[in-house]
Amino acid sequence: MPHSNPSAPRSQAPRKVSLARGASPWLLPTLATAAVSLARSRRSGKWAAAAVPSTALAAGMLWFFRDPEREIATGRVISPADGVVQSIMPWKDGRTRVAIFMSPLNVHVNRAPLAGSVASVEHIPGGYVPAFNKESENNERVVWHFDTEIGDVEMIQIAGAVARRIVPYVDAGAKVEQGERIGLIRFGSRVDVYLPEGVEPAVEVGQATTAGVTRLDRD
Repeated sequence: MPHSNPSAPRSQAPRKVSLARGASPWLLPTLATAAVSLARSRRSGKWAAAAVPSTALAAGMLWFFRDPEREIATGRVISPADGVVQSIMPWKDGRTRVAIFMSPLNVHVNRAPLAGSVASVEHIPGGYVPAFNKESENNERVVWHFDTEIGDVEMIQIAGAVARRIVPYVDAGAKVEQGERIGLIRFGSRVDVYLPEGVEPAVEVGQATTAGVTRLDRD
């Protein structure tokens, strides 16, 4: 008999998929180009040749900017991002950093790892080296601090070589529920969560994570 996963959603029914907020600047021009190419392809061979890549690109954009509904799991700290655990590193102050790498194939809408209030949201300019590179810690990023029942929890959205824009959905002072959508990183990137001292990670390096579903901490 298969064992149940307490951190997994209870229902497996298909759920609604919408488009992410903040996708319009990229998505609308791509869809418009594909639509024009398809409309004119019947009259011109050149437009017909252009219709194939433009339609494929539009389909890729729709897939990238998907934002599926999730049944939020229970747990003190849940994953803010879809991706793969890249590293788990103890910090000098007693915290543990869990770094999650997001490929262009992942959903790129990030969610609040805990319920609480947003103490601060700080945008820090930087470079754009690949998110799996150690030097990516100096990339363009947005640093979040959440005031929660287990204390201050820090989360960092890091832009990658392709991801050139981080779009926060909420401002400092806002109240958030666990698993609530809080922002978008366009294209490949990384999200770091700093577990407070005394909170042990329940994930392993190489493990796949799902935003709002995978529990990061151990009881």
